[in-house]
Amino acid sequence: MTPIRVLVVDDSIVVRRLVTEVINADADLTVAGTARNGIEALKKVIDLDPDIITLDIEMPEMDGIETLRNLRDLRPKVPVVMFSTLTVRGSEATLDALTLGARDYVAKPANVGSVTAVVSELERELVPKLKALVAGPRSTGQQVPTITTRRQDETFGSRARPVRAVVLASSTGGPVALETVLFALTQPLSVPLFIVQHIPPVFSELLASRLDGHTVLNVVEASDGMLGQPGTAYIAPGDRHMRLERSDAGVSIRLGDDDRIQHCRPAADALFSSAVEIYGGDLLGVVLTGMGHDGLAGCRRICTAGGSILVQDEATSVVWG
Repeated sequence: MTPIRVLVVDDSIVVRRLVTEVINADADLTVAGTARNGIEALKKVIDLDPDIITLDIEMPEMDGIETLRNLRDLRPKVPVVMFSTLTVRGSEATLDALTLGARDYVAKPANVGSVTAVVSELERELVPKLKALVAGPRSTGQQVPTITTRRQDETFGSRARPVRAVVLASSTGGPVALETVLFALTQPLSVPLFIVQHIPPVFSELLASRLDGHTVLNVVEASDGMLGQPGTAYIAPGDRHMRLERSDAGVSIRLGDDDRIQHCRPAADALFSSAVEIYGGDLLGVVLTGMGHDGLAGCRRICTAGGSILVQDEATSVVWG
């Protein structure tokens, strides 16, 4: 099959070389071209017509945000992955970029110790997203699964269990999907909402702050020992698992730095499975846009216990699989 053609935009020649090396090493991908800033990128988008773009935030002449605004007019359907540093400024700009239409983000590797470690991290974090975000089954060796659907009344009609908590997971495209869901609420939930968004450190605190100002819920970045309260949404901190456990005061949050689950930390499976131990089947699980298998095992546990699952549909998901 024809490889996915990537335009790499970054003002650092070292970053451009490393990203190019990683992309070209994958048989399903190829670098169509590189650009040092937004002005150069816009010209190359016209000349090269890439399938997807990686875009730095901080660049001279035209930064990533202004470039993205121009790209939305020039090539609105071309997916863009923001590639930013894990700083407050970089994280805020990346969240702005997602609101403007960027599909996803990857944190630039930092303090990983060696070029080999950087390459390994890019292979794990960047490559799968580039493949998933390009529409169509273009990647070799991947089969599109057969999906069996059921009507809502068939799924929920026989289940009259109460809901004592909601657990929610989202991945690629998730911050915007979370905004859509939470901003639509017209009154606070009568139960706690626990959220795992696949997100790097720094991003999670900023995301919680951004959501908190525009929804009827109280939205916070979770901290160890917090008690689950009705009307509050708890977002797992980036790079930390969030689990629930019983305490003398109620249901409390426990954060952990243990191994990744399904290549993720925080992981939905960790949250969902621990929630079943607390609430049994009195749970509603929600899965929004994303890629990978994280959340599947947890959903199975919720369903086995008698709880219910809602999943975002294909039409509105950035990535659906």
